[in-house]
Amino acid sequence: MERKCETERKTRETAVTVSLTLDGEGRAEITTGVPFFDHMLTLFAVHGFFNLALRARGDLEVDQHHTVEDVGIVLGEAIDRALGERLGIRRYGYAVTPMDEALAVVAIDLSRRPFLVLQLPDAPPGWEDPRTLPVEEFFRALVNRAGMNLHIGVPYGRNGHHILEAVFKSFGRALSQAVEPDPRVRGVRSSKGVL
Repeated sequence: MERKCETERKTRETAVTVSLTLDGEGRAEITTGVPFFDHMLTLFAVHGFFNLALRARGDLEVDQHHTVEDVGIVLGEAIDRALGERLGIRRYGYAVTPMDEALAVVAIDLSRRPFLVLQLPDAPPGWEDPRTLPVEEFFRALVNRAGMNLHIGVPYGRNGHHILEAVFKSFGRALSQAVEPDPRVRGVRSSKGVL
């Protein structure tokens, strides 16, 4: 059975549509109006082998926050719906990804217990601060809708672009591992028998 989802969200601030296939080839068609965010979402799809078509229109004249957060909401919902009952999946995923001087570590549990830990290095002067993209709001919205426990740690890095590139690549790789079917798993991977 193909694990995919198409969903959308329309508010007075944004309109977001997502088509996600978990078992893809890494094809990405992303347009959010925030080019750097498009680049990060493309890295997520390519390195996770997800097929992702995502269109967002938002009130960018106000700021990026509404658009980025609502993309997180809709992408999280698409992940949750594409997983269905989460039967037979590995559930856990882990990835460490270098990008030049930066290193990102991501761990995921598809437990249906949303929680986010995000640790980025402080921004020294003179480089692109990753916090100019509301990345924490994106991931918080995503984990809440996806029912995901997500830990992101960047122990070191100097260039903001490289830091976030390592984060989004690691996120794609770890999620790909977590959603992968495992023939040893009967039902859901839980000692309780339910997630």
